[in-house]
Amino acid sequence: MTFNNAIDTTLTRKRVLYLAWPIILSNISAPLLGLVDTAVIGNLNNPALIGAIAIGAMIFSFIYWGFGFLRMGTTGLIAQSRGAEDNDGAKAAFYRALIIAVSIGSILLLLQNVLAGFAFSVIEGSPAVEEAAVTYFNIRIWSAPLSLIHLVLMGYLLAHQKSTTILWIQLLLNGTNIVLDFVFVAGFGWGVAGIAAATVIAEIVTTCVGVYIVFRHMRCSYMTIAVPMSILKDIQAVLKTLRINRDIMIRTLSLIFAFAWFTNEGAKSGDIMLATNAILMQFVAFSAFFLDGYALAAESLVGTAVGAKNRSGLDRTLRYINELGLVTAIILSAIFFLAGPAMIDLLTNVDEVRNTTRTYLLWVVAAPVISLWCYLLDGVFIGATCTREMRNAMVFSLMAYLAAWYLLAPVFLNHGLWLSLHVYFVVRALTLWYYLPNVRARCT
Repeated sequence: MTFNNAIDTTLTRKRVLYLAWPIILSNISAPLLGLVDTAVIGNLNNPALIGAIAIGAMIFSFIYWGFGFLRMGTTGLIAQSRGAEDNDGAKAAFYRALIIAVSIGSILLLLQNVLAGFAFSVIEGSPAVEEAAVTYFNIRIWSAPLSLIHLVLMGYLLAHQKSTTILWIQLLLNGTNIVLDFVFVAGFGWGVAGIAAATVIAEIVTTCVGVYIVFRHMRCSYMTIAVPMSILKDIQAVLKTLRINRDIMIRTLSLIFAFAWFTNEGAKSGDIMLATNAILMQFVAFSAFFLDGYALAAESLVGTAVGAKNRSGLDRTLRYINELGLVTAIILSAIFFLAGPAMIDLLTNVDEVRNTTRTYLLWVVAAPVISLWCYLLDGVFIGATCTREMRNAMVFSLMAYLAAWYLLAPVFLNHGLWLSLHVYFVVRALTLWYYLPNVRARCT
């Protein structure tokens, strides 16, 4: 049986769920770490330390989110090589991404003072908060190369559909971090420095384990970890890698800007509205943890189908992720509708914020079903490495979002802001749908 035919016989709804749910569980485990960080540091009777952790974590989230192409591009390229049964191509794609990750990580270390200066000039905080946040930054920045390598490792494993392994690695990362939080902060009394050191050590341990797992898998699957230098240095492949990474980075920065704009515009309406939108965005983020599981499964499955020139495998992947994603989105919307008020009461005890948040609850009830399609199609286009189309769609969607905000927010205020965000979700999906024939063309 050829690999092409094997895809057809093994790709079922159960297989998609098998790939998606470990990723979903992995996504859900991440916020737990933030809660523990906050709880541990929050018992030191110093509110400034809580703010410092929030600011420091936000800075690194933006950095690593911006370099998310190291995972996404790696997944698409390796999955396609795997589908084409090009073993050397798969290994070369991994090594190229690894070289880029180490290079960027080293540059971040060299420019850490410049990066810190810029970050803390943009973010406003009290002197006490900023001082503690700088301490956090100065320690955690040393794990930057390892964090970027970790993204590449995740891309390799996802391309090989090892989602359960990804879950265990994520649990190792967060579990080690949580244990060291208590040791360094509660035990040794290191405060913010302890939180940062715990994160750095957890990233060192997890990256080392990840490297071992990937190279062991590479030996078992490809017989050797070596790849001919002529293939690794192939100029066309190198340029393709750089082009894909550039497009994904532009797409990601556009996405970051869109949500930063949303937060900033909400803040202009006062503290109550800022708190209201922050709580509601927790619902949106929670649903994204689930829906992204199907998107990441699509990256691997679509990449494999494209590499194998398997149109049937592509069509089946599209059908299954849409069916399963829609069922999940409807369930999430029902949960938000029925349990939303109780969940809001758990997140805040301020009556004015509670009442205002309930006023806007229907926007997050609608969000899972409305946003589903742009998440899923993102995964499809990443797997097919149709990154130029994805970049163009994201830029156009961002312009549509800002235009909708300009027209709607002055009239409908915060409701207009939320409506413009939903317009953003819809336009992202429609523009990607417009480009979908380009993905299908990759399978011929």
